[in-house]
Amino acid sequence: MHDIRSIRDNPQAFDAGLKRRGLEPLSASLLVIDEKRRAAIVAAEQALARRNAASKEIGEAKKNKDNARADALMAEVGELKTKLPELEAAAKQLEDELKKELAGIPNLPLDEVPDGIDEHGNVQHHVFGAPRSYVFKPKEHVELGEGLGFMDFEAAAKLSGARFVVLKKGIARLERAIGQFMLDLHTNEHGYTEVNPPLLVRDDAMFGTAQLPKFIDDQFYANTTELETSLKSDFAKQLGEGKDIENINKIIETGVLLGRRWLIPTAEVPLTNLVRESILSEEELPKRFTAYTACFRAEAGAAGRDTRGMIRQHQFSKVELVSITTPENSGEEHERMLACAEEVLKRLDLHYRVMTLSTGDMGFASRKTYDIEVWLPGQNAFREISSCSVCGDFQARRMNARYRPRGEKSTRFVHTLNGSGLAVGRTLIAVMENYQQEDGTIAVPDVLKPYMGGLEVIAPHG
Repeated sequence: MHDIRSIRDNPQAFDAGLKRRGLEPLSASLLVIDEKRRAAIVAAEQALARRNAASKEIGEAKKNKDNARADALMAEVGELKTKLPELEAAAKQLEDELKKELAGIPNLPLDEVPDGIDEHGNVQHHVFGAPRSYVFKPKEHVELGEGLGFMDFEAAAKLSGARFVVLKKGIARLERAIGQFMLDLHTNEHGYTEVNPPLLVRDDAMFGTAQLPKFIDDQFYANTTELETSLKSDFAKQLGEGKDIENINKIIETGVLLGRRWLIPTAEVPLTNLVRESILSEEELPKRFTAYTACFRAEAGAAGRDTRGMIRQHQFSKVELVSITTPENSGEEHERMLACAEEVLKRLDLHYRVMTLSTGDMGFASRKTYDIEVWLPGQNAFREISSCSVCGDFQARRMNARYRPRGEKSTRFVHTLNGSGLAVGRTLIAVMENYQQEDGTIAVPDVLKPYMGGLEVIAPHG
């Protein structure tokens, strides 16, 4: 969320940032709404002040036995009492309109972000390793998994439809091992605090990290309204009709069944929102969180893309990294987070490259993003396995997440960062394709062997 005061102070810089994002200037239209909003607030405040002053004057008039003046003042107060709610409603309507407009505008890129229309404008930052050599033609993960009998897309389609998979035996264990390895690395060596968050979150949590309202079509939700109504009915039957209805409502209101709940598209949502509506001390920062969770995405904008295999699924696992820090340290924290994510691939000895995303390819909430792309020999291509983004105070404003600098009374918004450390399913694909053997089996990387119960090769009998 953008600060309207910053736009007011420097509309040219705001529009210049939007232009780099491929958007038309918006400062003028926003400032028109802002001017009307401020005028409406002033009108409401003046009406309230006049009502309060007139109320005091009534007492003085009556004390002086000036009945005519007292009557006139009472008439004025009555008129203001009627008018004031209208003025406050007008101010609220304009406030909501401004918030709605601001909520749909992406973050502005940092100066060092390369300009571009799409992914073709991305710039290679650096490369690690080199592609492995094979004496045979490497297979894609789908052929490997189905050949082993441990990757079943047909069974998943019967259960859930397209873009789901059932993993079995050695491959299922390998995916679990990868997630556990990542968690151990990030908590034991990188200093992240492990969190096991809810997979269902409320509207305001999704708004806070900017999944809502812009990307509502990409989300899955659980609508519990009907269940709530049913529970109210059941409670009423148990307690007797007309008995303790207020208590029933309190149970519902303080419980989880308030209506729509969103399935998290990434653990970034609950982890970042851990600091929503908080005022932290500077001594508490940085906060670093990690979580290994299932993630759910409707992939509404991905029709026809990566329909085969596990690259783009409705449900997938990911180890997420989130940092909460001060504005002065967010750039350094971004580089640190990237290094933590890279270390996973280095330990797995996987060839990858890091790309700095262009203004046309970076995410809605991001100021700057690095993508890590791992080499997949079966596809003979690099594929994204992690995005590490610094968001500045964009999400913090939406969440009202602040901190108090040392020795100061005033507060400032924190800066938030998030990154995949890594996408577990895509790491599984990378391990399968890079560690495949000529007979279709998969060698287990050395760093994963302690998590595999002694299994060193995934074979049809394993």
